[in-house]
Amino acid sequence: MGAETEYWNATLETLDHERLRALQLRKLQRVVAWGYEKSRLYRRTFDAAGFRPEHLRTWDDVTRVPLLTKHDYRCQDTEPFPYGDTLCVPLDDVTVFHQTSGTTGTPVYQPDTWADWEWWSECWATILWAQGFRPSDRVFLPFGYNIFVAYWAGHYACEKIGCEVVPGGVLGTTERLMKMKELKVTAFMATPTYVLGMADTARAELGLDPREFGIQRVLCAGEPGALIPSTKKRMEEIWGCPVHDHVGATEVGAWSFECRHRPGGLHVNEGMFLVELLALDSDEVVTEAGVPGRIVITSFDRQAQPCIRFDTKDVSMWSPRGCGCGRTWRILDGGVHGRVDHITKVKGVLFSPIAVEEVVRSFPEIDGEFEIIVDKKGDLDTIGLRLEMPRGQGEAEQEDLVKRLLSALRWKTQLNFDLERLAFGTLPRYALKARRFHDRRKEAHP
Repeated sequence: MGAETEYWNATLETLDHERLRALQLRKLQRVVAWGYEKSRLYRRTFDAAGFRPEHLRTWDDVTRVPLLTKHDYRCQDTEPFPYGDTLCVPLDDVTVFHQTSGTTGTPVYQPDTWADWEWWSECWATILWAQGFRPSDRVFLPFGYNIFVAYWAGHYACEKIGCEVVPGGVLGTTERLMKMKELKVTAFMATPTYVLGMADTARAELGLDPREFGIQRVLCAGEPGALIPSTKKRMEEIWGCPVHDHVGATEVGAWSFECRHRPGGLHVNEGMFLVELLALDSDEVVTEAGVPGRIVITSFDRQAQPCIRFDTKDVSMWSPRGCGCGRTWRILDGGVHGRVDHITKVKGVLFSPIAVEEVVRSFPEIDGEFEIIVDKKGDLDTIGLRLEMPRGQGEAEQEDLVKRLLSALRWKTQLNFDLERLAFGTLPRYALKARRFHDRRKEAHP
C-alpha cells in the first residue's frame, strides 16, 4: 500500500479467477460450518432443508445452501436478548450494535464483535482507496452518529488509511457547510439526496457556490443515485468534483463500490463476499451478462451474526466488461437497479422508479424533490408524479417544463404520468434514505 498504488490489497484485488474461486469456496465452507455449529437459526434452517455443511463440496453444491431473507434475521423473543437465535458468539463478545432503518418492516438488530468491526473497516478501506481517498484528505461526515450503520465504518476506515476525519454529528446542514468551508475539507460522504440538499442550502442560505468549497471527491451510499447518469452528472457539476457510488447493507457489510476508473457499475469485493444473481421469478442462478437477477450475498468473515446466502431482494445484472483499474473482481452493470418489490407492472408495463429519477434529474432547472405515486382507479392502474416546481418560474415556463418532462417520461417508461405541481419546499428533505416511491396498490392490499 502507498499513496501511488492503485490497490489497498493488491493480492486480493488482482487474484486470478481460478485462485479467487478456490479461495471463495474455502471461505464459504468455513462460514457455513460456523453458522450451523453456532447459530440456532442456521441449524434449524439447514436441517429443515436437509442440508448439512459437509454437503458443500464443490461450486455445484452452493445452491443447496438454503436462502435467507430479512424476515429470518429480525428480532425474535428468544434469548440471548436482543439477538435471539441468530447470535453465533457469547453475548459478552458483542462490542457494537446497529440496526436497519426498518423501512421495509421490523428492524434487524445487528451485533458485531471487535473483529467484525475491524473487518467492516477493512472492507471500507478497500472502497475508499479505490475511489482516491488518501492520507492527505480531510474528510467531513455530515450524518448523525446514531443506531443506523450509515457511515460509521466509513469513519473508522478513513482513520485506518490515514485520513483526517471531521465528524458532522448533531450539526444542522447550515452549520455543517460552514464547518466544511472553515476547515477546507477535501471530501465528504452522504446520500445522493443529501449531497444535492447540501448544495441547495449552500446557495440559498449562505449565498455560496458549492464549487467554492474545494471538495475533491464525494462518496455516496444509502440509496440509488450516484450511478444514475443524470443524478451523478448533476452532483458532479454542482460540487465540481468526482462522485462515486458504494452499496452495502447492515446485515451484509460494505460489499461493492465504484472505482476511480468508472466501470459503469459496481465492483463486487469478491475477496470478502460471495455475490450471486438469481432469476427474478425463481432460484435459478444467473451467470450470463445483461440478464437481471436478484442479488444474493454471503459475508465470508463476519462472526457474531454471519450473513449466509442472504436474498437482498435488490436487482442487478452482470457486466460483460472489465475495468481499466485492473481488478479481477466482477462488476454489476449499472449498479443496483432497484428492489424486486419496487420493480412492478403498471398498466401492463414493467416499471422501475429509478427510471423516473434518471429523467427528472436530467432537467437542470428542476432542483426540488419529487414523489412517485402508483394507485388504482377502479380496475385501472394510475401513476402520478408530485413535483416541486423550480423557484421563480412563470406560468408559461412551468407549462413548457411540464410538457417536456411528461414527454421524456413517456419515452423512457412507456407510461403516461399525471403530474401534480407543488411549491418548492413542500416535500420532505432526507439526510439518509429518501422515500420517493409509493405503491398504494400494495399499501391498500398488502
